[in-house]
Amino acid sequence: MNKLQATSASIQDKPVRWGVNAQTGVLTDVLLGKPDHFRWVALNSISAVTLANMEEMGHRFDKQKAMKQHRQMVEIYARNGVNVHFAEADAGLPSSVFTRDSSFMTPWGAVITSIQTPPRRRDYAVASEFYHKAGIPIWKWVTAGHFEGGDFCILKPGVALLGWSGDRSTKEGAEQVAGWLREQDWEVLVAPIPPQFVHVDAVVVMLERGLALVCEDALQPYTLDYIKETHGIETIPVAYSDCVKLGGNLVSLGNKRVLSMSHNVNVNKQLEDRGFHVDAVEYDMFALGGGGVHCSCHELYREPD
Repeated sequence: MNKLQATSASIQDKPVRWGVNAQTGVLTDVLLGKPDHFRWVALNSISAVTLANMEEMGHRFDKQKAMKQHRQMVEIYARNGVNVHFAEADAGLPSSVFTRDSSFMTPWGAVITSIQTPPRRRDYAVASEFYHKAGIPIWKWVTAGHFEGGDFCILKPGVALLGWSGDRSTKEGAEQVAGWLREQDWEVLVAPIPPQFVHVDAVVVMLERGLALVCEDALQPYTLDYIKETHGIETIPVAYSDCVKLGGNLVSLGNKRVLSMSHNVNVNKQLEDRGFHVDAVEYDMFALGGGGVHCSCHELYREPD
């Protein structure tokens, strides 16, 4: 496998290191989207529930609250020594704040994805512009069907799990990405997930080497066997009721540190009981709009694990 690489290119006066061979090493550089134009739109099954029940549940979008919550998330990254880089905001792309989906990082450079949902089909524009300005190479572009970064999960170095729901990523897109990885001698499982979970990062998130948060109700038995038996990964179960509210959609910062959301009461306690330090941010303006903190970030560089 190619060695991770780094670049001296800079954006916003900070050097941008790049390359990810696992999603559990110490996170040093992260890509976020600017929330300037964020609003609730018909984005996925999660936002659909919010929009359908606004009157009964009293949900209201508050732009100032959303901006404050995003700033607090940025502050948590900074406190944990993570360099934060931003893709530019675009008035025509209200959901580009969820940078997980428009690209994903590999040891060989970034992959620009193909997003299926209408409000996000042109998010590739702000993602590719960021990489160009940062001097980070774009390794591949998804051209077969659709594949989104939230469906790219590295279980451990050289082993990936790629999800597809049909509503977002498609099997054709996932298989194209799998082919690229296999050409680099990676092992890959392509697995379907129920559409209500949107992406695989709502049901499987790596916490540290050999340990993952998993919503077992969302996966087929052979996928669970691949994770637990084939690759010996221990799992912390996330309840279905928590998973559909993005309870498992959190970010490993490395060294048993986790960025989570304050409404993830059950999951946060599970992690604290396992010795993790949990930084929880109030993030309901984004979670109700269809994306959690994991959806809102994209690793540019993690220390090799």
